[in-house]
Amino acid sequence: MSDYAAFVKALASDGPQPATACAALETLTKTLVGVKLFTLMVSDTATKEAERIYSNMPDAYPVFGTKPYNETRWSEITLNRQQTFVANTIEEIAEVFGDYELIQSLGCESVINVPIVVGGSVIGTINCLHERDYYTPQRVLAAEALKLPGAACMMLHAARKSAI
Repeated sequence: MSDYAAFVKALASDGPQPATACAALETLTKTLVGVKLFTLMVSDTATKEAERIYSNMPDAYPVFGTKPYNETRWSEITLNRQQTFVANTIEEIAEVFGDYELIQSLGCESVINVPIVVGGSVIGTINCLHERDYYTPQRVLAAEALKLPGAACMMLHAARKSAI
């Protein structure tokens, strides 16, 4: 079974959701793009807050609560222009993320943040981190294939949250 087919199966699963679908999205991301640290954030552009809904390193990046956006070059690119943010050095990461030392301690020195856009609004980001200079133009292009699965995970999260 392909990783995409496994994702579709996980999405339809009656197991614990959205965790099951998000874990399958992580596997798909590892295959298509490559990732060490993988998180999913949902966004509320009206309140300018984000919530982490999945993390493959929950000790370092736990899933809970909301946090305000950081108003930087990152938010201009990712949230306003709705384009993938790419930083391939820890120095570039430090310009926009205050937790760059933690990122580096996890063996990561490059990042892509893929915005998930539904109905003209960013509903969240897929966040992939890896070693320095990892996210080549080819890998960034490959990450485009993650947008629809990412949207499915984020919309599943929203549906589960509204049902509570």
